[in-house]
Amino acid sequence: MSRYARQMILPEVGAEGQARLARAHVLVVGAGGLGSPVLQYLGGAGVGRITVMDGDVVEESNLHRQVLYSTADIGLPKAEAARRHLLAANPGLQVTAHARRLDAANAVQMVAAADLVVDAADSFAVSYILSDECLRQGKVLISASALGQSGYAGGFCGGAPSLRAVFPDLPAQAATCATAGVMGPLVGMIGALQAQLALKALLGHQPSPLGQLFVFRLGKLQVSTFRFDDAEEPQDALPFVSAAHILPGDTVVELRDTAEAPQPAVPQARRIARADLAAAGLPHEGRIVLCCRSGLRAWGAAQDLRQAGYSDLALLAAGDGW
Repeated sequence: MSRYARQMILPEVGAEGQARLARAHVLVVGAGGLGSPVLQYLGGAGVGRITVMDGDVVEESNLHRQVLYSTADIGLPKAEAARRHLLAANPGLQVTAHARRLDAANAVQMVAAADLVVDAADSFAVSYILSDECLRQGKVLISASALGQSGYAGGFCGGAPSLRAVFPDLPAQAATCATAGVMGPLVGMIGALQAQLALKALLGHQPSPLGQLFVFRLGKLQVSTFRFDDAEEPQDALPFVSAAHILPGDTVVELRDTAEAPQPAVPQARRIARADLAAAGLPHEGRIVLCCRSGLRAWGAAQDLRQAGYSDLALLAAGDGW
């Protein structure tokens, strides 16, 4: 009996749909708590080509929610360990692992090579970079985020509004799974939903998952959903750039001090705290690139500079694992 017999018996899949999945190429950015179920279910469904991208390694404190891995994987690159587990479960797949972070420079090529993109990185910078590139290239983006006992997942771009249309602004501050914690089943549910939305998009099922957002508040046992087909794209979006995009005329500002970042994101950066930007005498001619770890501090600093009359601004998220 075929591995996919119970899936192919569905009239909305059938042999034609299964063949479509076998021909599909999905890029999954992030192989952690969200990426684990995404990768397992896409591989189990027979998506023929899967590219997994993650610059982090497996850690013991993550195993409660990153259920793709075992204790033996601790210390290994997530992308490589994920590839090995996916092929062990389904040797017929073609899985490519990239053990490096996604940024605005490599996103162009990575998105172009895929039919559909899954954002499982749980990083503001990665989500916006992928959304911008998927919108530009007309590719479908299935994006999600999870923290504590809350999160969301939805279908963006590919003819639907982008992530920025739904979330035009970053929060003033944000916790992480390392600082605020996260429940394993929550990310498992949201990651599984991402896989379901990706499969529906690949198969062309109706109603379309594009333009639909699912919100989970499991601390209150609440799940809701809404459509955002008419959401408008922001006209003044702050772009994320990479170090490779820095131009000779750019003024680069490193917002982190030497204790937080002994080496600035780019060698020519000026170290200026956000509180000191107004008195720093930054030039009004040319682009100003603001650097921090996650992009949140840079986003806030960019809003300060906009209030002061600056308009040509960009963000650089130095990241950690991404």
